[in-house]
Formats: sequence, C-alpha cells, structure tokens
Amino acid sequence: MSRSHGLAGEFGVQAWTAPARTPLYYPDAVTLVPGADPAALAARIDTAVPGASVKDSFADLDLTEAGFQALFEAEWIHRPASAPTITPDLDWNVAGDPDTLLAWALAWDNGDGNADLFRPELLDDPATFVLAGRSADGRVVAGAVASRSDQVVGISNVFALDGGPDAAWPVVLDAVHWLFPTLPVVGYEHGDDLAAALRHGFEPVGPLRIWLHG
Repeated sequence: MSRSHGLAGEFGVQAWTAPARTPLYYPDAVTLVPGADPAALAARIDTAVPGASVKDSFADLDLTEAGFQALFEAEWIHRPASAPTITPDLDWNVAGDPDTLLAWALAWDNGDGNADLFRPELLDDPATFVLAGRSADGRVVAGAVASRSDQVVGISNVFALDGGPDAAWPVVLDAVHWLFPTLPVVGYEHGDDLAAALRHGFEPVGPLRIWLHG
C-alpha cells in the first residue's frame, strides 16, 4: 500500500518502518521481533506529522514515553489451508483494472470519503489481490485484500455492505481457496470482527497492539 502511494519502507532487524507518514489506516512501523527498542523505533518514523502509528506485533512495547497511546488491542488469527469453506452466495473476481478497483474501493468506503486510498498502482503489485464479491446484478458488495507470501496469505480490509464480516468471509475464503489452495490464511482482528473470524474457522494465535502518536 505504501509503495502504491510512492513511499518506500525499510526493513530493519527489529522492525519495518516508513520515513514519512503512511497512507490512512496503515502503520508507520511494524515490529518484526519481540522486544524491539521503543526509542530506536520511534526515531525511524515521522512523529512530527499527526497520526503516526505503530503495529506492535507482539504487544510487548511501552511507547508512552515516545508520545504514543494504545489505540486498541487485537489478535493475530490463523486458518489452516485444509479447513473447509462455506459455499458463498456471491460470485467473486480479482480486480484487474482501475475501474474495477474503484468500484471495489467505493463499496469498501461506503461513503466515508476515503476511496482514493486504493490507487491503480496497487494493481501492479504481483503479491496483492483485491477480492471483489458481486451481487446478482454485478455490483461489488463485499470483499477484502489478499497479500500472498511463500508461506501464507494475509487478509485485510474485509467488508460487506450488508451482513458485515459474516457475509464477507464465505466469499473471501472461497476466493483464497481457489487462488491459493495450499496456503493457510492469516490476519488480525478485534472486537466483533474477531468473533466473526473465529466463527469462520480462524483461531487466535497471539496478541498485538496498535499505538497512535499524540
């Protein structure tokens, strides 16, 4: 996502960081190992511009001295590749052109004014798949973003215009099963969204914490 906005992040030993503010809803730093140095982490990101955030992947940091406050706590989730899927009520496809991506983004945004977060450059990333669930009349009404690595498929931005994540997960998991049948599915959720993911075959595998500066 950051690359699609012209921002290149950097992998270090302890964390991935971005030198300038990342797109809305996306972290400026993500810890890669337990026990990262809070001061060194904060020094690698831009805290002068409001809204800097850190994904504390192991929920083991205290960033209060660096001016952060805990925004929310969540759980990493994991679903085995062999877990059965529910036949979805919706057809799906992978967004492959700017017009389809825009239709997906407008449905995901649902009138909040942030659809331009998803730029056409995102389609150039061979590891990113924008999954669009479509109603009988062809409208995008559900979906998610799948990010593939060699070991897992990460899922984010799960949504459905009606029925919430319980309506979205069947079509998302069906798409992932067809696209990547041998890979487990991972992500993170909290609150009601976590409860929905657990109903669809995920298991919690560890805590994380999101910190917000200011």
